[in-house]
Amino acid sequence: MVAEVLRHRAMQKRIGTRKLFHELEPFLCSHGIKMGRDALFTILSERNLLVRKRKRRGPATTLSRHRYKKYPNLVKEFIPLAPNQLWVSDITYIRVGDKFAYLSLVTDAYSRKIVGYCLNESLSAQGPLSALKMTLAANKSRQGLIHHSDRGVQYCCDDYITELQKGKNPITVSMTEKGDPLENAIAERVNGILKAELLQEYYPDYRSAAEELITAVSTYNHLRPHSSIGYLKPVEAHQFSGHLPRKWKNYYTINKGKEATVNI
Repeated sequence: MVAEVLRHRAMQKRIGTRKLFHELEPFLCSHGIKMGRDALFTILSERNLLVRKRKRRGPATTLSRHRYKKYPNLVKEFIPLAPNQLWVSDITYIRVGDKFAYLSLVTDAYSRKIVGYCLNESLSAQGPLSALKMTLAANKSRQGLIHHSDRGVQYCCDDYITELQKGKNPITVSMTEKGDPLENAIAERVNGILKAELLQEYYPDYRSAAEELITAVSTYNHLRPHSSIGYLKPVEAHQFSGHLPRKWKNYYTINKGKEATVNI
């Protein structure tokens, strides 16, 4: 039994114990094994396999003092009900050698799927722009889409805004207003999952970090269940529409049981 748990742990990288227990339940039931979540916590703890929260020891990635236009937050009470209605973007860092590399992510807020990513050696707009172009190329159907980010210079600069708004179906721009991480909670959460569960704290060189990132994103999208989308994997949820059964709190509020709307 322990061997099977460890095999799943290796397959799922460092998935959180609650998600791991959900994935193991069919195996446990089919083999008549009675074990609760607390027992699994104990087994993993005894073998030093619990996911540990890392302390922040890195550079700031949001540079919001700049000359470019800043846009209002349009998604305070917006609930996406299908893929490609709301994308959220953010930048985080990875320690590489004696420096840092910067990971830009675009996540679909409905399915939690990472739809675009780029690892860049600098904090220039090139990383977020490359991640956006990857996302646009892979998601052609996106009428009425909103793109939400912080007010960092990378997202406000002319090249990024132009890429969002060009074409027949321009993307509506939304940004955080107060610098509160909760204003971009899903993007912040995805950053944390990748760094805590699926990426190493340190890579010896940029190439190894870039190669590992590809595996990490694929594992996140295809293997990691999310309590916020009814324990579906992101690639599964990306095929759905309508309300998903959430097992955790919403980052978007519902007023009096009705779907919230956004003024565009």
